[in-house]
Amino acid sequence: MSAEVIPLKRKELEGSIEPMLSLTAHGMNQVNQVILDRMQSEVPLIPALAGHLISGGGKRLRPMLTLAGADLVGYSGTRHYKLAAAVEFIHTATLLHDDVVDGSDLRRGKAAANIIYGNPATVLVGDFLFSRSFELMTEDGSLKVLKILSGASAIIAEGEVDQLTAQRKIDTSEQRYLHIIRAKTAALFAAASRIAAVVAETRELANQALEFAVLEIEEIPSVTDIEAALAPGAPLVHPDWESFDTSPGMTWPRSGNVVAESFADPEGVEEAFEKAAYVVEDRFETGRQYQAYMEPRMAIAEFDGQRFTIHVAHQFPYNVRDRVAGALDLSPSQIRVIGHHIGGGFGAKLDTGL
Repeated sequence: MSAEVIPLKRKELEGSIEPMLSLTAHGMNQVNQVILDRMQSEVPLIPALAGHLISGGGKRLRPMLTLAGADLVGYSGTRHYKLAAAVEFIHTATLLHDDVVDGSDLRRGKAAANIIYGNPATVLVGDFLFSRSFELMTEDGSLKVLKILSGASAIIAEGEVDQLTAQRKIDTSEQRYLHIIRAKTAALFAAASRIAAVVAETRELANQALEFAVLEIEEIPSVTDIEAALAPGAPLVHPDWESFDTSPGMTWPRSGNVVAESFADPEGVEEAFEKAAYVVEDRFETGRQYQAYMEPRMAIAEFDGQRFTIHVAHQFPYNVRDRVAGALDLSPSQIRVIGHHIGGGFGAKLDTGL
């Protein structure tokens, strides 16, 4: 079997990374310092092996994207230095693992770490760098960052396995090839860029956004219990409720805060008395049956920098917690919901407690 290799003329690409190198030069010095600090260990083999690869060159494009992205959105803090280092640790760990899986002899023009230190040590130091990256993420404290970078790490691992099962198969499709390189390479580039936007979500930006919010407070008449709501001339709990639609067939007259009333008038009562062998007459009265208490909808929330606390008048605090977490893209553990008894449904919760 023979084949002819036809060299293709490559068109020179325009542009250069020099502007980005200049833009991120100061920040990359900070990132490199974090990398040097966090690759240290009391086990000498770890910094020796990691340093062999880290000091072997490389453009550091991924952490540069984090720094450049943060600058693009106007971020002026320091969070992105550690996160950029976390990105580079993830990349370096995957390179160490790659060299073992591929049986590589060279990396960046030098002997690969697995050739010098052996496969077991190379894999374990790669694991160490992965662990360091997650330490840096958790120190940052953002669940959004953790979700983005951990998700990218999982995609990279899937790409490695996919490549392993596709190697030496000449029937590998272009679509599968593109899927592999998106997972192995593009996922971390995308994650490095996305976290730059996350770090820009500062309290200052939140305060700026609040300047565009308009809060209208309407004084609600003091109607805090059933008796007051049903008293003659009581203010309406909701001024517009009389215009609300009711279920088909419900045409009861509405009066004050009473949505509907029903009366029982069983048939055949007189006939039953006439047939009874013995009749005792007496009078029995009962108060109005409140089948559905008032349940005002309200919420008061506070944030202490770590956790939201929400006070609600609701019977199902866990539903509130899960829905708020979903809306804000947070972990439910970051939200504490305190339910205050303020009326209720058929179970007739306690009287007003807030």
